[in-house]
Amino acid sequence: MPERRRADARRNHARILAVAEQEVAAHGAGASLEQIARIAGVGSATVRRHFPTRQALVEAVSRERVEALVARAHDLADREDGGQALLDWLADVVAYCVSARGLAAALTYEEDEPRSLTENSCTAALENAGGPLLQRAVRDGAVDAGVHVADLITLAVGVVLATEHRADQEAAAGRLFTLAVRGLAPRV
Repeated sequence: MPERRRADARRNHARILAVAEQEVAAHGAGASLEQIARIAGVGSATVRRHFPTRQALVEAVSRERVEALVARAHDLADREDGGQALLDWLADVVAYCVSARGLAAALTYEEDEPRSLTENSCTAALENAGGPLLQRAVRDGAVDAGVHVADLITLAVGVVLATEHRADQEAAAGRLFTLAVRGLAPRV
């Protein structure tokens, strides 16, 4: 948030974001904007002034976790096995999305731009971070050259969204992700 804003606007922004983090953690990306406004002690117009869309609010709430995933991608970049580094990072994306309700929704793509960086800053950050991991995995022959980072993020998000109502979402998402990346055929 630009520093040129008034002190009360900065306080409102911080208060809305803090309440939104709690509400998204409790209710997911569909958390009520009106409820967030009520708890934060501001009007719904103030919430919309700071976060014009629900997606913008969820992205703001998810930014810290996304930054951790970006850092993790950088940590894995020097691994000897490029394919395993990519899979470890994607497993982390799935695990973070499971643990941070609403993060998967923040990483969804707009319908009209499924394979490009969108205006979604969370997704763009992950695409940028995952790009070098994917390139290395392709170079190592572990991943087909036609795969895009957007495909992999969509896969991770899909797994999380498909398992979000399971009793043990973490186990279900991990199992489904492993099945997706290893395939159905038995190992020989």
